[in-house]
Amino acid sequence: MLERVAPPESDTGSGRDDHASASAAFDALYAAHHGDVVAMAYALTGDIHDAHDFAQEAFCRAWQRWRAVVVHDNPVAWVKRVAANLAISQARRRKVARRFLIGQRVDHVAPISADHVAVVTALRALPESTMRAIVLHYVADMPVAEVAEVLGASVGTVKSWLYRGRTALAGQLGETHPGVASGGDRP
Repeated sequence: MLERVAPPESDTGSGRDDHASASAAFDALYAAHHGDVVAMAYALTGDIHDAHDFAQEAFCRAWQRWRAVVVHDNPVAWVKRVAANLAISQARRRKVARRFLIGQRVDHVAPISADHVAVVTALRALPESTMRAIVLHYVADMPVAEVAEVLGASVGTVKSWLYRGRTALAGQLGETHPGVASGGDRP
């Protein structure tokens, strides 16, 4: 059981001793009950990483308010309540987000064409830097200078990637996709 520590008195002159004893009491509480708080939060969330985060946040809040928490009949219950409140709040936020996303869902999505699949497959066969340059320039419609800035490369390097990418795509896609090899570099 946790030994109670009275909140430090402001005029006693023993502020360091009070802080040391408060710190020791908090450390004992943490060491003895951290696992229990994590287990409870895990049971509420089903996610061990969230459970650790909530337990840690609950203990941080307890430390910030230690003078008030330590005088409770059961400081562990206070910490567990905070962790539970954090888990419940997150579940509510996620529920609202899910409802929002469901409301935003498109009822009908056009099927993916064979041409789209062929282009994506051809893009994946390119070296990563070339593929990124092609996608940013032709799909995201970024000028060459902006692509260079995003990729951290020179304009000349990006132009080279675009040329090589167009050539490789034309070879992979062949005659079925005219215009792929002829797309000029927009400034």
